[in-house]
Formats: sequence, C-alpha cells, structure tokens
Amino acid sequence: MKNILYLFLFSTQFFFAQSGFENGNAFYAKGKYTEAAAAYESVLKNNQHSSELYFNLGNAYYKLNQVAPAIYNYEKALVLNPENVEAAGNLKFAQKRTIDEFKVIPKVGFAKLIQDFTGQFDYDVWGKIAIGFSFLFFTFFLVYYFSRKPLLKRVFFTGMSVAFVLLLVVLSAAFFEKKYYYSERPAIVFAEKTDVKKEPREGGKPLLAIHEGAKVYVFETIGKWKKIQLTDGTSGWIESSTIKELK
Repeated sequence: MKNILYLFLFSTQFFFAQSGFENGNAFYAKGKYTEAAAAYESVLKNNQHSSELYFNLGNAYYKLNQVAPAIYNYEKALVLNPENVEAAGNLKFAQKRTIDEFKVIPKVGFAKLIQDFTGQFDYDVWGKIAIGFSFLFFTFFLVYYFSRKPLLKRVFFTGMSVAFVLLLVVLSAAFFEKKYYYSERPAIVFAEKTDVKKEPREGGKPLLAIHEGAKVYVFETIGKWKKIQLTDGTSGWIESSTIKELK
C-alpha cells in the first residue's frame, strides 16, 4: 500500500512539474515573461531541476531585465550541464548588462589541466562511467579466468589491465571533481549595490562597492557576513543577504 502511495505521489509530482514547465513555455511564447518565470519557479519548488529548466527561467528573467536572476539561472544551467552552449552564450549577453567589470585571473599549470579534464563531466557522471568500467573489468576477468586458450587469456588479461587503469583514472576524476564542486562556492550578487568590507562588521570604510549580477566566491561565514573573493582576486566581507550561492 505504501509503495502504491509513493508511486502515486511521484507520478503526481512529475505531472505537475511537466505541466508547470509546459505552462512556462506557453507563457514565454506569448511574451508573458512574468507568468513564465512564476511557472518555472513552481517546478523548482517541487524539487524538479534540469539544465533546460534553469535556462528557460534565465531567459524569462532576461526579458524582464532582471539581471541577477537571469545570470544566476544561466549559471545554474551550466552547473548541471557544462556543455549547454546556449546557456553559456546567453550568460555572456546578460553579463554585459552588469555595472562591474572585474578581470578574471586564469588558472595556469597542472591544476588547470586537471580541472579542464575533470570539468568535462559532473562528478555523478564520472561515477556512472566508473561503474561501466567496473563491469567491463569484471567481465574481462571472468573470461580470462575461465578461458583455456592461451591467446584468449593474453587478450583478456590485457583488456582487464587497460580497464583497471581507466577505472582508476575515472575514479580519480570523480574524486577531484567532487572536491572541486564542494570547495568552490560561487555566488551571484542580488543586491542592487553592496559594500565589500575589510572586516565582518558594520562601519568602517569599504574596500569597494559591487553591484547586481557580479559573480563572487564564498570562503567563510561569520554570523551575517560572508568572506568572498572576486574574479580578480580581491577579497573582503559582505552581508550574506546580498548574495545567492549557486550550489
């Protein structure tokens, strides 16, 4: 009975999520961007997430000239699918509407090579690939173990060795990508304007002011303050309420 109830609840939730997504698309096609955004947001409230959903929501907010929500949702679309070319393109258009223009310090050296490689997939995808290589390794091992022909043994031993090496590479990629995912905490500034301070307290001369749509990285939280770093390497403290983290 419980299984039937869970199935019914899941089916109902899925139906309303699909209905909300389709309603959002219909509103968007008619130029009703406020209604479209509300419909897409209703899907998110049902814990249904997808790169396409965030991309469409970003488009709706872009049409409404709401820079921060547009950038935030394009970034979310890219978190779920780094290969979403349309989201990457629209993100650049949205960023042109921001006031701040901070330089981006590129990563160099071996760390960049690792991140470029592991960043091709989400760590969940790397995990699924690892499962595939595990099955492949196990299959090669069984054939090698039960085979009586020396040639087949050599062939499948080689295949088993290659599968094992690839499995280690993929597991390492999954580990590094997961570590990177949880250590890097990007956020988007939602306040129209907020001050970056030297210390997590009221008063004092601010280091600089940043505006809606700027991207920052969160490193620490103390009370209502967060220590952030800008893309140009500048660090400071801002109020937590002024930003929204992407992860």
